[in-house]
Amino acid sequence: MRPQNSVNNVKADLQQARLGYLYVALAALLFAISGTSAKFLFNDGITAFQLIQMRTTLAFVGLLTWLCVRNPSLLKISIKHLFYFVGLGVFGIGFAQFFYLLAISKINVAAAILLHYTGPVFVALYVVFVQRQKLNFYSILAISGTLIGCFLVVGAYNLQLLTLNRAGIIAGVLAAIAFAVYSILSEYGMRKYTPWTVLLYGMLFAALMWNSLHPPLEAFLHLYSPFQWGLILFIGVCGTIFPFGLYFEGIRRIKPTHASITATLEPISAGVIAAVLLGEMMGAMQILGGVIVIGSIVLLQLKTESNGM
Repeated sequence: MRPQNSVNNVKADLQQARLGYLYVALAALLFAISGTSAKFLFNDGITAFQLIQMRTTLAFVGLLTWLCVRNPSLLKISIKHLFYFVGLGVFGIGFAQFFYLLAISKINVAAAILLHYTGPVFVALYVVFVQRQKLNFYSILAISGTLIGCFLVVGAYNLQLLTLNRAGIIAGVLAAIAFAVYSILSEYGMRKYTPWTVLLYGMLFAALMWNSLHPPLEAFLHLYSPFQWGLILFIGVCGTIFPFGLYFEGIRRIKPTHASITATLEPISAGVIAAVLLGEMMGAMQILGGVIVIGSIVLLQLKTESNGM
């Protein structure tokens, strides 16, 4: 029999793992709702440059205000880690959001989602070739399952991929790489800081970048309807601060590979939301893809628990 302390530690680890998967799943749902909201704004003439500027700026200001009120000590960082936060904000958070929106503006939304959610593959490649770790059979199976499932969910089998806009395809691949970058870099930062500190400074440099590449605060100077402002504020807070915070909290409890796989619940959530709000019903193959993705995530979690983390 194992000592009682050892049993308690295993139970605590499993509970943290379950919370990690739950946080990432909630983040995926909020990201999906945010994407649908962004689609409404794009249809009204708002550009990807304007939306990314408002999104990162509002997220940074909102999170800074909240932390100043609730726990100012989380604002403290070491100067020696400044370049890390610049990298996270620019090459991770900032690029991931922008290239995803750019891909949507250039090619079919389904194709953009498919390309973006190849991110777990890049995380896995990093783990194998940089960290020199071996992926076990179940992780490989889960990655394969999520990629196949996402392919079916977005209906990519109906796309004429060779005729798509090249800039859109490149943007989608860059979004996937940036997705992997912020998954990996955020885990590194959370060895020293809380998820909210990592998110705050990552969002700061993302906002600084998009207020430099696009005229500063230009996006806020237009006349928007109350409905549009509601969507903009939702995307900035509930579609950015909360899901990124939940995703980072999830990564703190489970591996980046597992978190990035679980995050593929977003296209499934987006498909359901589109069916409800836009009347875009999912076909049999898309539903099958959703089942494959969910099954892959359940398999991954069950094997993690059976191995005691």
